[in-house]
Amino acid sequence: MLKSHPCGALTIAEVGQTVTLAGWVHRRRNHGGLIFVDLRDRSGLVQVVFNPAESEAAHATADRLRAEYVVQVTGEVQRRPPGTENPALATGAIEVQAQQLRILAEARTPPIAINEEVEVDEALRLKYRYLDLRRPKMLANFILRHRLVKAIRDLMDQEGFLEIETPILNKSTPEGARDFLVPSRLHPGCFYALPQSPQQMKQLLMVAGIEKYFQIARCFRDEDLRADRQPEFTQLDIEMSFVEQEDVLQLAERVITAAVRRVCPQKRLLSPFPRLSYAEALRRFGSDRPDLRFGLELVDVSDLAVGSEFGVFSTALAEGGVVWGLKVPGGAAFSRKHVDELAEIARRAGARGLVTLVREAEGLRSPSARYLGEGRMAALAERLALAPGDLAGMVAAPLEVAAAALGSLRSELGRRLGLADPRTLAFCWVVDFPAFEWKEQEQRWDAVHHPFTAPKPEDLPLLEGEDLSRVRAAQYDLVCNGHELGGGSIRITDPELQRRIFRIMGNSEETVRRQFGHLLTAFEYGVPPHGGIAIGIDRLTMLLADAPNIREVIAFPKTQSGTDLLFEAPAPVDPAQLEELHIRLAVPEEA
Repeated sequence: MLKSHPCGALTIAEVGQTVTLAGWVHRRRNHGGLIFVDLRDRSGLVQVVFNPAESEAAHATADRLRAEYVVQVTGEVQRRPPGTENPALATGAIEVQAQQLRILAEARTPPIAINEEVEVDEALRLKYRYLDLRRPKMLANFILRHRLVKAIRDLMDQEGFLEIETPILNKSTPEGARDFLVPSRLHPGCFYALPQSPQQMKQLLMVAGIEKYFQIARCFRDEDLRADRQPEFTQLDIEMSFVEQEDVLQLAERVITAAVRRVCPQKRLLSPFPRLSYAEALRRFGSDRPDLRFGLELVDVSDLAVGSEFGVFSTALAEGGVVWGLKVPGGAAFSRKHVDELAEIARRAGARGLVTLVREAEGLRSPSARYLGEGRMAALAERLALAPGDLAGMVAAPLEVAAAALGSLRSELGRRLGLADPRTLAFCWVVDFPAFEWKEQEQRWDAVHHPFTAPKPEDLPLLEGEDLSRVRAAQYDLVCNGHELGGGSIRITDPELQRRIFRIMGNSEETVRRQFGHLLTAFEYGVPPHGGIAIGIDRLTMLLADAPNIREVIAFPKTQSGTDLLFEAPAPVDPAQLEELHIRLAVPEEA
């Protein structure tokens, strides 16, 4: 080893010892005859002093040092002189008097700041990601991620689970998102698909008698990106035999609670996790991934709008819609610009606009007052519990649109008003999702989750009807602070019911045989009842690290457009490779 101790691990106990350190020059300061260097490695910083009286050669070499040079230093650990200690530094009580210095590698001036926390363009950070990862804040994120994954592995082992890897290259089957395809050289015209999740694999492991499986699984989905989504991601994948829904929820809750408390004891964890039905989550919070760190619950005021001459209300109700409202404490003080911004948020979610109502000390006011009338305004204010200084925003629209509009508005208000405590992790379970959704463009029903999710037993008779939107699934999502962290379900294990679900989704017998025949055949050899869940490691780490997006906790992430700025991927490949793979490109010519 080129060093005897980590830089950040030195303490008073090493005073008087001669140590050898190696790392990067974090900062260099020349104070007259003395040169001070903050030396950094993964463990932290330590101050090294170069005194010509101690070693003229080391001092002369130190005069050449610049930020990010890689060096090896040998010297004696000493206490810092009284009054020069640095309590903000773990090694702030000691320093190393250098006796020898060797430059292991010189460095150009970095294009991004490493030794200070300043705003840097993200594109530049991703292009020079190997430098970005040197920054202490980024390093802390990956130390946290490592500890989280280790804690999860330890806890799953204690619960009696086996970690089993599943293939990355497999067959393309429809599971909700677009596949990434890999051409086969040995089988011209045929393709592998990268797994969207190990869904069928883990179910086959249950058929195999594994009973308790888990994996820190890499997954791939070719879909549009956002702040908490990447084309490749990591999830804690779990499957269990001989269980019901409650068993899976309790297991996941135990593991996540224990892991979080182990790696982030400073976080405030709300436990046990509340349970909300899908319908209740939409009605109260306008979202199936609600942030429970603050209130601002939605209120149904449809009955108060009945008979109104206000066309916005009456038209929506006549078309089978609803009128919902949201109270904004202190919102009466918002400027016209701020209110217009809130209305635009509602419009982006599909609403036609936002009807506002304000209670002031002297009474109620609204831009729609002449249409609403004083009596109706008073009833609305009472239902919405408006106090002097409060504002209410109301949306009249189909239920799904009203929920989406006010849910988006609620999230934005929580951010603007600082209502969400960043130290709190408000986990909750959302259950009883619809099993099917109607695809208007394709004129068919599709599974909301995936086709292997079992309908709730009491809703099986509803499969005979034409309106499948009433069928609920044995599906559950784990939500935290407004983010969907994971989801799972109890699986279909009856081959005939599984075939029936495939038919409902518009699959022919030939398609079912070709894409899912292996699974249905396996079920004919004795399949135990089973269910599972997958929890996003990236998103959970993001929340624990208080990071603004998951790119901050992924070593080499893609941009919002799915590109890798460091490797300049995706990129064209040599024509010889395409020929070897029997591929001919059909890219439209540029105009």
